[in-house]
This record gives sequence, C-alpha cells and structure tokens, in this order.
Amino acid sequence: MFKRSLTPEREPTRSAGREPARSRTMRAARQALHVLAVELGTPTDPGTPLFGAVQNRWLRGLPYLVAFLFAVSLLPSGIHVLVADYGMNGALAGALATAGTVPLLLAVTRPLQAWWVIFAADVICALALTGTDGVAGRAWPWPPTVIVGYLVLMLALSLRERRRTLIAVWLTTGAAGILSELIAPEPIAPAHITSTWVLLFVLSGVMLMMGATLRERGDAQRKLLEQETISEAERARRTLLEERTRIARELHDVVAHHMSVITVQADSAPYRIDGIPPEAQEEFGAIAATARESLAEMRRLLGVLRSEETERHQEGPEKAPQPGIGQLPKLVEGTVRAGVPVELALPEEPVALEPAVDLSAYRIVQEALANVVRHAPGAKTRVSVTATADGSRLTVLVVNSAPPAPSAPLEPGGTGHGLIGMRERVRLVDGSLDTGPLPDGGFRVAAQLPLAGPASPSIARPAPPDPPTASPSSPPAPPLSEKDSDSE
Repeated sequence: MFKRSLTPEREPTRSAGREPARSRTMRAARQALHVLAVELGTPTDPGTPLFGAVQNRWLRGLPYLVAFLFAVSLLPSGIHVLVADYGMNGALAGALATAGTVPLLLAVTRPLQAWWVIFAADVICALALTGTDGVAGRAWPWPPTVIVGYLVLMLALSLRERRRTLIAVWLTTGAAGILSELIAPEPIAPAHITSTWVLLFVLSGVMLMMGATLRERGDAQRKLLEQETISEAERARRTLLEERTRIARELHDVVAHHMSVITVQADSAPYRIDGIPPEAQEEFGAIAATARESLAEMRRLLGVLRSEETERHQEGPEKAPQPGIGQLPKLVEGTVRAGVPVELALPEEPVALEPAVDLSAYRIVQEALANVVRHAPGAKTRVSVTATADGSRLTVLVVNSAPPAPSAPLEPGGTGHGLIGMRERVRLVDGSLDTGPLPDGGFRVAAQLPLAGPASPSIARPAPPDPPTASPSSPPAPPLSEKDSDSE
C-alpha cells in the first residue's frame, strides 16, 4: 500500500513538469509562425519600381527589360519541359508555367506579391508531377526552369525587402523542400529521382545574400552622399555666418567712432558755445549720457560677436584702427615681397569715403591679393581704385594673369571665406561685385561701391553701371562656377 501511495503522488508531478515545457514550445511556435506571417505579408514600398530613384533613364528601365526577357524565355521552355520530359497534360503545363514565369514582370514593382504567386505555382507543380510517369530519373520537386525563374525572383526580392523578410522567404523555401521529401509517394521514391530541393535552398540563400549586400551597400553610399550634401550646406552656412560676424566686429570701430564724436560734442557744447539755455544744456547732457550707454551696449555686443578663436589669440579688443585705401600701398608692398608682381593705381585726387566703404574697398583688395598668392603664385596682378566720372561710385578692380609656369597652388583648398566675404561687404554698402575667370587663365574681381551712403537723402541712388572688364579687348568673364565660389 505504501508503494501504491507513492505512484499517484509522483505522476502529477511529472505531468505538471511536462505541461509547462509543452506550452512554452507551442507558444514559441505560434510566435514564430506569427512573425513569419507578418514578414511574408508586409511588403516594403509596394508599387515602387526597382532602381526607381536612379537618374539614368536607361538604368531605370533595366529591371523591366531583364524581367521581360526571362519571362519570355522561361514560359515556352517551361511548358516544353513539363510536357515533353515529364509527360504532364498540356493545358495544366501551360497554366503552371504561366503562373510561374509571368509574375516575374510583377516582381519589378511588387516582388513579395510576385513571390507568393510563383511559390504557390511551384508547389502545385511539384504536387502535379507526382502523378506523371516521366518524373522517374528526373529533377523533383523543382524542375530546372522552375529553379532559374525562382533565382531571378530571389534577386529582385533581395533588392527590395528587409533582411527579416528575406530570411522568412528562405526558410519557407527550405520547409517546402523538406515537406516534398516527406510526402514523396513510393513510385517516385528518392532512389528513383534527382532531388533538387537542397540545390534550390542553397542557391536561393546565395542570391538573397548577394542582393541584400548590394542593396545595403547602395543604401550606405546614398546616405553618405546625403550626409556630405548636408555637411557641405552646413559648412557654407557656417562660413557665411562667420564672415558676417567678422564684418560686424570691424564695423564696430566705425560706429564707435561716430558715437564717441557725438558724446564729446554733446559734453563740450556748454563750454564751447556761449549763451546756451539751461534746458539746452540738460538736453546736451542727456544726449551725451545716451551716447555713452550706446557705446557700452556696443562693447557688450562686440563681446558676443567675438569668436572663440579670436578670444584665444587676443586678450582684448583690437587697438589698431581699421584700414582703408590709404593703406593699400603698404598692402601691395607686402604682396610684392611674397613673390607676386603687383601694379597699383589710386585716384590722383583724394576721395572722401565713408568709413564702411573705405574699409570694404581695402578688404576686397586684401582678399583678392590673398587669393592670387594662394592659387596663382607669381601671376602678374593689377590693382586699380578709381572713382566714376560723376563721383557717385568707387570702382575697385583686381586682375591677375595666369601663373608664369604651371605650378601647384600653395593651398589647393580653402575655407571659402574670400569670395563670400567680398559679397557680404559689397552687399553691406549696397554695391555690386563681379568675379570670374578670364580667357587667358587669369581671374578678375571687380567691385563698385557707392561714395554716398545708400540711406543718404540728399543724393539719389544711381543705377549700377555695367561691371568693368579686365581690358578693352577682353570678353566679359563667364558666370562664376561652383569651384570658383568655394575658393578663398
């Protein structure tokens, strides 16, 4: 009785241990089937043709051409193989061959849907071959034409679908092959046929891997190109902002000078002018106090505009005054010492320039000569600063010829600040700028700056005349290319 009493106690324990394991296995199997169904039923970008994003029109039509050629060649050959070699009924062979090849045309835009049709047709064809007399000694369950069409479909599928979907298709192909071996009837036992399911399983895996690798590589290159484009746009924007900040810092001195003059005049007015009423003296004092506050705010603004690099190299604000066209001879002298022969032509009579225009003219010549030193060392250069006949505009012209001997530039690349800075300075004073290469291999920079400020109410703003040319016989320079716009 003691032994019998142990048996009922142990059996529930064993069954209780088997039930959780069985349920876990069933749950895992259901989850795997669910994932498989989701992956096989969720196509990626349905309706979008393969190579649809390619710019070349002929390359976009290549998938259609390949699918058409395979469909046209495999359809009659498939019917002939099923009828002549396997002895299948002609109508059934035509229907199965059509269902297994014509959907290749659909694979260009919807490869996953085409796989469902072709895979079902191939499975039905394998089942139909079990009832024919010509299967003995031949390939089964997949005839040669079926293998070729299926591999073409795998290539189209791998170029579109994600990796998990490709794995699901590959496993489904292998499962169909294994089941075909298990259900093979006795008259066509494996000893009497040539099994091809392993061959198709391996070759389809190779095709899927190759196509997926090519697709992922193309996606990586496309993303890299997009990132480079974004980086180039960001670099151009950062360069523009840096140049505008540098110009603003330089104009601080010009504005600060005017504000200082206002402060001094307002403070000294009661001492310089006799008989000023007390109300006027208070007004002058208020003007001086406002000007001093404006100067303090401008110093704070300058501190915001100062870049980290400037703060690292300079402990405080610049002490030297901003240059103008009066310092051009010294600039040209330094360029000549650098090995560039430069001719300078300045107005014979002094020209009254606003501080912003004076500074812009100097910086334009400075950037142009720096470009010659970097990119055309040794080239003959002519710098001309003249005023128009009506005295409304100042013309700044810098023309250099081709280098005397072919030589590599001192700086093959640049930060792009040169031409961008020129355009910003010209735009600041409402002028015009024309830059571009010359037919003889040289380069030209021509700027026209107004002698009177754009906001001056006493002088009407004249229409900008045609940009000057390098010489009377030289044709106008073509528009600036992308390569030129990136140079300094």
